[in-house]
Amino acid sequence: MKNVELSRQQHLDLYYHMRLNRAVEDTMVKLFRQNKIVGGLYSSLGQEAVSVGTASALQKKDWLAPMIRNIGALLVKGVPPRDIFTQHMAKYTSPTLGKDGTSHFGDLEDLHIVSPISMLGDLIPVMTGVAMAGRYLGQKIVAMTWIGDGGSSTGVFHEGLNFAATQKAPFVLVLENNGWAYSTPVKRQVPIENLADRAKAYGIDSYIVDGNDVADVYTTAKEAVERARNGEGPILIEAKTFRRMGHAQHDPAEYVPKDMRAYWEARDPILLHEKFLTEKGYLDDATKKEMETKLDVLLSKDRDFAESSPMPPPELAEKGVYCTGDDCHKIAPKWERDKSEVMPPKSSIDASWMVEGFGRGKSSGGGVAPIHFGDTAQSEERKEVEEKLSPETPEEVVTEEVIKPSRSATPKSEPKAKNGSKNGTGKKPAAKPAFKKVAPVLKKIAKVVAPIVGSAAKKSAAKPPAKSAKKPAAKTAAKKGRR
Repeated sequence: MKNVELSRQQHLDLYYHMRLNRAVEDTMVKLFRQNKIVGGLYSSLGQEAVSVGTASALQKKDWLAPMIRNIGALLVKGVPPRDIFTQHMAKYTSPTLGKDGTSHFGDLEDLHIVSPISMLGDLIPVMTGVAMAGRYLGQKIVAMTWIGDGGSSTGVFHEGLNFAATQKAPFVLVLENNGWAYSTPVKRQVPIENLADRAKAYGIDSYIVDGNDVADVYTTAKEAVERARNGEGPILIEAKTFRRMGHAQHDPAEYVPKDMRAYWEARDPILLHEKFLTEKGYLDDATKKEMETKLDVLLSKDRDFAESSPMPPPELAEKGVYCTGDDCHKIAPKWERDKSEVMPPKSSIDASWMVEGFGRGKSSGGGVAPIHFGDTAQSEERKEVEEKLSPETPEEVVTEEVIKPSRSATPKSEPKAKNGSKNGTGKKPAAKPAFKKVAPVLKKIAKVVAPIVGSAAKKSAAKPPAKSAKKPAAKTAAKKGRR
């Protein structure tokens, strides 16, 4: 990783947003206990450095899709605390007009935020598509999302990351390894020590970072973002951290060993960075006091706004269930390149290509096929070998005994036995060269046999056939032929 020296202001900005992240969540805990939050509340206590550090590495034009714990990323992107408060309180003034009780909201037009998806891992293919779309439009953007250690075991995690790798999408995935997937420890769900190793399966690079060191998180994410922007494809960042609260407010997380909790509490990301800033001379008492006052004023104002906001009117329930187009919100592609670069004829290429060992040719429909099997040197050689090794079919000898004449027999057609074969033996007809040799003999036999068969047919029509233990000559001959 590059040795990047951050400025004093950059360090203070990281510190401020971590403090804001925690203060917003502390305020919501109080609202939750007052029964003013109608949905669930999912804490990120102890993980603030991951959300803040990674989101701070993005440019304004870049896109992100947070999970419900990445409130710090929303704050860095410019979402005011009042939107988070009203959203969780389901107020009419919230981004979703009171139709959601958690952080399921976004801003596609200005802040470039895609709403969280409850199904873990599904944001990975979504943000891969956003990254590809930005590249297609010539925007030079990077897309980012987050996933937990438990979510990295879902199928869509692997499918999405594989697709991003195949497309070399400008995409950064932050894997927050906090040691627990709800109550399941990582070592019970994954047979590897570092989840970053999963990137190797897709041929992409990865980083492992101390998730409680916000400066380390930021510099690592900054490098990953710029590499993705420059065309190096997707990158995975594993941030090793710990969430000091349970899955949600209802979960006391008693399954976590006390010594583990004590270890991580001593490594609180805000306290660690505050100590660094103080030792560096970037943060003194006056600066800290000024920042705390600013946070108190902002949160007090936005909390009062949220609490005084009305609940949504009943008639709103039937509206806005589905986006109906421009009357809902206008979203149009923003081209930052000449469209002709991606439109025919400049973008058109020959739809057929050569693949070593496969060849090239036409499909059964007559068009040019991308890959055609059967015209390669290997297949031709195999065909020649098979022809040499396959046994030759011997010519069959046709005798009078195996011929079953018929009234319609003519020199141009072969007599056909009842068993479906042409010679009554049950075997395949002789090859064409053999047939040519016996053709004159067949003609002479047909002339002699035809009158006799005709006479016999008239007699058999006059009286019913007598029972006989003997089989017809043709069948007997066929049986002999099979022996």
